[in-house]
Amino acid sequence: MSRETDEVREAIAGELRLMDPSVRATRSLAQQLLDPDFVEVGASGRRWTYEEMIAELPELDGATESGPRYEPSHFTGVLLSPGLVHLTYETTLDGNRARRSSLWRKQGAASTWQMYYHQATPVPPATM
Repeated sequence: MSRETDEVREAIAGELRLMDPSVRATRSLAQQLLDPDFVEVGASGRRWTYEEMIAELPELDGATESGPRYEPSHFTGVLLSPGLVHLTYETTLDGNRARRSSLWRKQGAASTWQMYYHQATPVPPATM
């Protein structure tokens, strides 16, 4: 169930920017989109901190124009409280599917939306 608010649309736009190879390859652009308290549990099960993600993002899948790219689908989002949006969606990257969940938060009146938490769960090939 999606409650399409401006906040949800802004969080989806941020999520899509983080999948853009030019953003993934440019640490300064990624820093704008990731909250300093960011944590991710990746599809591999690895736990990533903000510092680890910023350092390694340019080397990860989806960071080159000529390599595999994320294909997102089925976005849903809910404004949980003022300044906090929960998104769920699916991606395909190089034939591998994952279900994803992100929390985006906005702090202060002039702040932008930043990803606070992200989790990816691999989807086995035979699963719909």
